[in-house]
Amino acid sequence: MQTILGANGQIATELARELARAYTTDLRLVSRNPRKVNASDAVAQADLLDAGQTAAAVAGSEVVYFTAGLPADTELWERQFPTMLRNALNATRAAGAAFAYFDNTYMYPQDDRVQTEETPFAPVGPKGRVRAAMATTVLEEIERGDIPVLIARAPEFYGPGKTQSFTNALVLDRIRTGKRPLVPVRDDRRRTLIWTPDASRALALLGHTTDAFGQTWHLPAPSKHPTYREFVATAGAVLGRDLGYSVIPKWLLSAAGYVSPQVREMRELLPRYRHDNVFDSTKFTSRFPGFDVTSHQQGLESLLIAPPKTTSPR
Repeated sequence: MQTILGANGQIATELARELARAYTTDLRLVSRNPRKVNASDAVAQADLLDAGQTAAAVAGSEVVYFTAGLPADTELWERQFPTMLRNALNATRAAGAAFAYFDNTYMYPQDDRVQTEETPFAPVGPKGRVRAAMATTVLEEIERGDIPVLIARAPEFYGPGKTQSFTNALVLDRIRTGKRPLVPVRDDRRRTLIWTPDASRALALLGHTTDAFGQTWHLPAPSKHPTYREFVATAGAVLGRDLGYSVIPKWLLSAAGYVSPQVREMRELLPRYRHDNVFDSTKFTSRFPGFDVTSHQQGLESLLIAPPKTTSPR
């Protein structure tokens, strides 16, 4: 049996679909209010803040995927995330299972350096510090060697369903609803954007690759890193019309944080939009050369001219 902890988010939903499609239908989906993704799924209600509930939810597993998320609330992250991860690791160790940790890039430097698996952690805000501490905890578990453990790290998302990111919220969701897209900070800096179904497919593949454990992996994104100017132009080409957009300067986004709690919680990420933000996944694509990475053209076609898909275009 394979278990997904934090089973209601977009990554977890796509992961459950991919696991059932390509690997196994013996899946357990765990969250406070779990819902089946596939007809064959088992669901288990558990609060990952409770060690006993987490242990019961993980018991009998062969592979455990940690995809749990929290709202963008610093106090919540600081108080809950470390406990959730610690309980998940303890439960996985007790079950003798393998552990696949889905991670983001909040802990990386927010400058022009190309990000690789060897990039040192240099968080610039409290949520970045939480993610750095969590990743360090998982790295220490890898060093301990009691169970197989891997880290699967993704850059900024774009994609279908409940995908959450600046790119989805400010650019793509607005295009889809006929509004003018808004570009954060600058339109001439290169960005790495990963299609969320690709991230989930890659996570499933790593979880079924024995020699992938004991390592950190950057999940695969297109080798082209477009500027927002180029990304919006591609969206316009998909729709067959020119799309204008407005650039929101950093000072305005910072000021908006005084009246919008959601914007305030994201202000620590703003420096990355002032620089090129390039995420290198050469390690993954070299190890898995047959993995089909969704191009931005394919992803935008799926989002903008066809009903949102739950699997990556082939």
